[in-house]
Amino acid sequence: MRTERLPLSTGITMNVATDGPDGAPPVILLHGFPESHRTWRAVAPRLADTLRLIMPDLRGFGKSDRPQDVEAYSTDTLIADIFALADALRIDRFALVGHDWGGAIAWAAALRGSPRIERLAIVNSPHPWIFQKSLIEDEAQREASQYITAFRAPGIEAAIARMGYDTFFEKSFEKHVDLSLIPEDERRHYIDDWSRPGATTAMLNWYRASHLIVPPPGATVPVPDWVLRLAPKIAVPIRVVWGLEDKALLPIQLEGIGEVGDDVEVFPLKGAGHFAPWEAPDPVAAALRPFLSPSS
Repeated sequence: MRTERLPLSTGITMNVATDGPDGAPPVILLHGFPESHRTWRAVAPRLADTLRLIMPDLRGFGKSDRPQDVEAYSTDTLIADIFALADALRIDRFALVGHDWGGAIAWAAALRGSPRIERLAIVNSPHPWIFQKSLIEDEAQREASQYITAFRAPGIEAAIARMGYDTFFEKSFEKHVDLSLIPEDERRHYIDDWSRPGATTAMLNWYRASHLIVPPPGATVPVPDWVLRLAPKIAVPIRVVWGLEDKALLPIQLEGIGEVGDDVEVFPLKGAGHFAPWEAPDPVAAALRPFLSPSS
């Protein structure tokens, strides 16, 4: 991968990794929390022969700028960053791939119907309507999502600093992946990123800026009005790749997923969990490759 820092029209400078031929079909891949472009480190080599891969450190993550105000992480701003990145690279139309929070922004961007997005691929990231409804109506998903409330708490940065970033690494990933499979140099990359001034606050601001309602266990809460309204259908082809062992986002997120667009395919992955790009790069790439390179 090649990396460079690009100033964007949205007022930040974004660290961006790229791979593949410049003339190949462009694909922008968005990572999640608490990661960076390195989410795609094992998937990218399996796609780079036929695709132009653009893998940013999203606002607040990795080596990109880290605004400290919660307002800097609104959905509108995060979507604007993606189109500003495409503009900076002189890309008109592109495919969009997202995992975790990157998937949330990819869903949101596609729901707005921009003609610049040609295809949408999602890896373990729930459709916002389905996710919010499940947080209200499904007790198991609500219980699994209580970490969101913890990440929004004002004192969480201090708590993470006290435990140390090595411990935070273990707590973040040990329930989802076999830590013995993660090389020490990869661990150090993440810890170095988190150790940068303001990094923890910047990453957590994604949760704080979100309008998701996460009720406490057992509470009765009405479904928000925006969920009661029908979600707009996504017109572009969608491929959802889902590690079925995901302990944070339960299989209920796949219920009704075929109705969110005009052309939706689901690729369930047995034996993989939330961090499927780490755990199962071969099947993830195998699911993405023909979708992103339909002529190959």
